[in-house]
Amino acid sequence: MCFWWYWQKEKRAPYVKFMEANYPPGFSYEDFGPLFTAEFFDPNQWADILKASGAKYVVLTSKHHEGFTLWGSKYSWNWNAVDEGPKRDLVAELATSVRNRTDLHFGLYHSLFEWFNPLFLEDATNFFKTRKFPTSKSLPELYEIVTKYQPEIIWSDGDGNAPDTYWNSTGFLAWLYNDSPVRDTVVTNDRWGAGSICTHGGFYTCSDRYNPGHLLPHKWENCMTIDKRSWGYRRNAQLEDYLTIEDLVKQLVETVSCGGNLLMNIGPTHDGRIAVVFEERLRQMGTWLKVNGGAIYGTKPWRAQNDTLTPGVWYTFSPKEGHVNAIFLNWPVSGTLELGEPQAKLGETQAKLVGYKELLKWVALGEKGIVITLPQLTPQQLPCQWGWTLQLSDVN
Repeated sequence: MCFWWYWQKEKRAPYVKFMEANYPPGFSYEDFGPLFTAEFFDPNQWADILKASGAKYVVLTSKHHEGFTLWGSKYSWNWNAVDEGPKRDLVAELATSVRNRTDLHFGLYHSLFEWFNPLFLEDATNFFKTRKFPTSKSLPELYEIVTKYQPEIIWSDGDGNAPDTYWNSTGFLAWLYNDSPVRDTVVTNDRWGAGSICTHGGFYTCSDRYNPGHLLPHKWENCMTIDKRSWGYRRNAQLEDYLTIEDLVKQLVETVSCGGNLLMNIGPTHDGRIAVVFEERLRQMGTWLKVNGGAIYGTKPWRAQNDTLTPGVWYTFSPKEGHVNAIFLNWPVSGTLELGEPQAKLGETQAKLVGYKELLKWVALGEKGIVITLPQLTPQQLPCQWGWTLQLSDVN
């Protein structure tokens, strides 16, 4: 995602050397435009993979910091996916497929600033006292994508160290929430100008790969990558660079227990594919959620987020059913699970392993705490892999 910046601005040696060794002299970043071909892009297939992942919303990067728009923007002449490269409106195609084939909420990421845009650089030189760039490029694009594609999430990014007054974020957001076609459904994040992150917004993102491990008083999102080192697709990635499904389930469970949402990033290829390793991770997540979704979807944080006695146990609360979910990431060798947090009530409390029919036997540990006997199951009999949910009803 940051290739241009590392190569041209920071002039990092591996990037400079790679370009010198593999591309003709004088090759510019703009010359990559025609090489972005997307010939294998099948929005229906993407929608099916997204649905299979168990996700409830998707956010497509409509424009990153290099300014190339994935739709035929009037404000990005000749530097967009309709005029250049694929010659297709990729935003429209994915929006249509997601809406026709899934019940996912469709969202769009949009970068406010652009690294090398001369208008932005001029405004920056003037300490943002001039506003040529937001008035002629960034804001018109935002109004354009909202009006044209009606996204239900606007994921703003890249303030360029400029204040929200330079971007006129409050003016745009006032229109978005009061007059736009998505005024009743839209949700926004917290990246609307220098100083707004983690303080203003429908949900906080606070930083990339943000996972505080404790409860926050405001709705938040852990926006992270399956490739530990990149937001884009890397041809030279090694298998160990990708988070395993165990890592991902752990991220999901920790995040949801602490009141957050998980936004898992994958980088598609220049020819429009979701790499097989990303597809596998997404489908694995969906497989896990088919069994354990009740402990994730529509839940609220409980009074304790994780267990005091046994590490790797995280709690959520299902308000409709009134039960506590204890998600444990390691199956105990002893066959019993000691929990320090729940207060069990004799004759009332019930413990159930999600995906297993019979109720489980338990013993109270004094004032607070419970020891639960897990069923003796072969790997084939386990309801799922990578993490399991205990449903506790009638606990204090």
